[in-house]
Amino acid sequence: MKEKLLSVITADSINIAELKPLLSWVNTQDIAEIFDELDKEKIITFFRILPKSIAANVFTHTDYDHQRIIIEALTDAEIGDIMSKIFVDDAVDFIEEMPANVVKRILKNVQPEKRSLINQILQYPEDSAGSLMTTEYVDLRENSTVQEAFDYIRRTGSGKETIYTCYVISHDRMLVGVVSAKAMLLARPEDRIGDIMDTSLIFACTTDDQEETAGRFQKYGLLAMPVVDKEQRLVGIITVDDIVNVIIEENTEDIEKMGALAPSDEPYLKTSILRLARNRIVWLMVLMLSASITAGIIAGYEDSLAVLPILVAFIPMLMDSGGNAGAQSATLIIRGMAVGEIRMKDFVRVLWREIRVGTICGMALGAVNLVRVYLMHGKDIMLSITVTLSLFATILMAKTAGGLLPIFAKRLNIDPAIMAAPLITTVVDAASLIVYFSIAKVILGL
Repeated sequence: MKEKLLSVITADSINIAELKPLLSWVNTQDIAEIFDELDKEKIITFFRILPKSIAANVFTHTDYDHQRIIIEALTDAEIGDIMSKIFVDDAVDFIEEMPANVVKRILKNVQPEKRSLINQILQYPEDSAGSLMTTEYVDLRENSTVQEAFDYIRRTGSGKETIYTCYVISHDRMLVGVVSAKAMLLARPEDRIGDIMDTSLIFACTTDDQEETAGRFQKYGLLAMPVVDKEQRLVGIITVDDIVNVIIEENTEDIEKMGALAPSDEPYLKTSILRLARNRIVWLMVLMLSASITAGIIAGYEDSLAVLPILVAFIPMLMDSGGNAGAQSATLIIRGMAVGEIRMKDFVRVLWREIRVGTICGMALGAVNLVRVYLMHGKDIMLSITVTLSLFATILMAKTAGGLLPIFAKRLNIDPAIMAAPLITTVVDAASLIVYFSIAKVILGL
């Protein structure tokens, strides 16, 4: 159906009679994706054709570039109509991405009460729970009956983000409980809300980090979470759809950092070539310069290499094995810290586990390497032992470093993802070379 809708829209002349019935069969998210296939003029034409009942919803699902095209083409009255129908949190997300001149025009056409709420949320730090919340929620009084609560929801619920979870507040807006639609449906009409509400509250403060807030959603399986200020007054709620976006953003950021990239909020295909290059150059430069450490170590053992040049042949294998081993441990630890499985207090447990894992992996790789070097390099047992012991020590160090460095980073309030493969590899490379040449000097008498 989406493909048929697209074919109608991209025709030389749009057949309105054919188009409108199709719109009722296509999800608003899918309609928004069609904008990606249209030029600027078609985007504006198509949006104006959309029924008012779905136009605002389609607008919220459209990417920021297309939203700007639409807003710049609309009249002030049309902008006011769109903004009156979208939720506050969606309006904030949209406004944050617009240039100042567009923001000024949008806010001018927003109702004063909603404009005040938008400005309030915009003042919170970008990655805080306050910046994610919406103020469109259902609040109930604990002295109200279930019947009175349902009457109130029927009168006001159409403009709320969710009515499935309602929040109970005192006369001074202090959060005292939460009650679900299910609990009210199963209760008697005359029951008091205070008697059926849940007082074991899970909430976020406006200044809480959005990643920590996402962790609470995951831990407690929530669909919505109340947000309170410093005085425990209810000021908003966060719904699960906004948290899904946070999880995607945080995971994307961690992946980019683990790949030695500066994080970017823009999609790959919409990011300029210069921006893509700038996001990569800094870390590439750091890693290139850090490689001079390993070069210096090798230069320091130049005399030993001159005596036994075959030692050079094993350097890539040792460095690659160490880097890969460290990256494995770092990936698991960073992931465990991100989902709350590993905490700072688990430092000793992580150390002990990685030492044991490193020992087992080092022995397994060492055994295979001992036979390989012995058979492939003139059955020189001393050389085989040297390389094998070096490999074992490298694997053990790499596993330990990969497990501990992310925890150290967290302790220093640095994103643990920075301690991923590229940085771990640099540290392990230098350490493995020192160990390798030290062992070679002792066993081979260089």
